[in-house]
Amino acid sequence: MVSPHGYNRKILFKMYVIVEINGQQFKAEEGKKLFVHHIKDAEADKTVEFEKVLLVDNDGAVTVGTPIVEGAKVVCEVVNPLVKGDKVLVFHKKRKKGYRKLNGHRQQFTELSIKQVIA
Repeated sequence: MVSPHGYNRKILFKMYVIVEINGQQFKAEEGKKLFVHHIKDAEADKTVEFEKVLLVDNDGAVTVGTPIVEGAKVVCEVVNPLVKGDKVLVFHKKRKKGYRKLNGHRQQFTELSIKQVIA
C-alpha cells in the first residue's frame, strides 16, 4: 500500500519487541545492535536466545505480556563478548578540609546483533 506521501507503508512500520536482558529492558528490532551489561559465558559468534519478551508490536498490533508473551523470543549473535564503556570519573571533595578523592570506572558490556525476532 503506497501512501499519498510516496513511501511504502510496510517499509515504514516494523515489528519490534521489548525484551528484558540482565534486568534491563531493551527495544529490539531485527538487524539492530545492542550493548547490554556483560554476559559472563558469552563467546564471539555464538547465538544467544532471550525468552523474557514483555511486549510485541507487529505493525501496530500490540500484545502486552502478563508478565511475558508466551512463545516469543529474540535470537541474537554475540558480536563482541567484552566491550568497555567510556571512563566515568567520580570526584569527592570536602571543602576547607583538604579531602579529595578521585575514582574511575569503566563499565563492561557485551555487543549483540539481533538476528531474528520470533513472536
